[in-house]
Amino acid sequence: MTIAMGGWLERFLGRGAASVTVPPLDGALKPNSLLEEAQPGFTVAAPDNLALLGGAPVWSSGAQLLKLAGDKPSPFATLQSDVTALACSDAGLIAVACEKHGIAVLDHDGKPAITALRDGGKYACATALAFANNDTLLVCIGSTDNPLSAWQRDLLEQHRAGQLLRIDLKSGEVRQLANKLAFPNGVLADKDGSIIVSESWATRLIRLGPDGRMRAQLIEDLPGYPARLARAARGGYWLTVFAPRSPLIEFVLREPKYRRAMMAEVAPENWIAPALQSGLSFHEPMQGGALKQMGILKPWAPTRSYGLVVEVNENFVPVRSLHSRAGGRRHGITSAVESGGRLWLTSKGGDEVVTINL
Repeated sequence: MTIAMGGWLERFLGRGAASVTVPPLDGALKPNSLLEEAQPGFTVAAPDNLALLGGAPVWSSGAQLLKLAGDKPSPFATLQSDVTALACSDAGLIAVACEKHGIAVLDHDGKPAITALRDGGKYACATALAFANNDTLLVCIGSTDNPLSAWQRDLLEQHRAGQLLRIDLKSGEVRQLANKLAFPNGVLADKDGSIIVSESWATRLIRLGPDGRMRAQLIEDLPGYPARLARAARGGYWLTVFAPRSPLIEFVLREPKYRRAMMAEVAPENWIAPALQSGLSFHEPMQGGALKQMGILKPWAPTRSYGLVVEVNENFVPVRSLHSRAGGRRHGITSAVESGGRLWLTSKGGDEVVTINL
């Protein structure tokens, strides 16, 4: 009885095992304005995926693939539905996942090169692609229960329905390497043959062997939800964080009865959940008095969106970060690539492709 009462009291007071905490942004993650204050980029509707094709950046916006033509973005391929993942090989192949039409492999001009991979149902929530070599494609499936457009629902339902697949591009054979992942959202084939995966809902990076078996947890308990990965010129990696964690959202994730009622009765755009952009409507659950006083953003206020990209070294220790803070506009950073001394970023929440001189 005493143990039961103690547990109830801890839960009521929010302390002990029932406390709700989020790791602080400190050390190499200390907030700054480097991302927000970077030079104006390219205005693009909800850019999502970045990859390097022959050293030049290409990215997705809706169903289009774009690259620079001179100093302006220009579409060079249009798919049948929105692009959810993108990767380029050393041989100039472009792998594209579409929410409703599966995976296609294109040549460097955007023309079909391999057409045998389409399976819209299987790949409806493909979140990331990476070439292990020119003949092998790694695919992250964020969830087998929800499409990518329903990622907030997947978080609130606390699913672990993600997969890592390997596709032999010559034979078309598909092999599942890992399952029950917490929304895998980034993948990279490392030099030793192992595979680095970001798990958004587990807020961590893990290393898997070529067979998909767990080798190591590289980073844990991140202050936000990690997304895609890319190599950094200094030998480490760039990690994008597409939305922040907050004590309020963490609390809601612990309350299944409340979550079910909220999802049943409240419009999805007003759920207490992370977002790619916020502060656009007074209907938002963390808007109004919680965030602003006399029109001024409170510096301690929780935010549903944020802009963050982190560079980690070869040992996965953060060494620097670039931020667009709560009152900024470059939020929802979903991809990053480095080329020629410049960092390219997609701000899906801010409708912008950003470039930063490093």
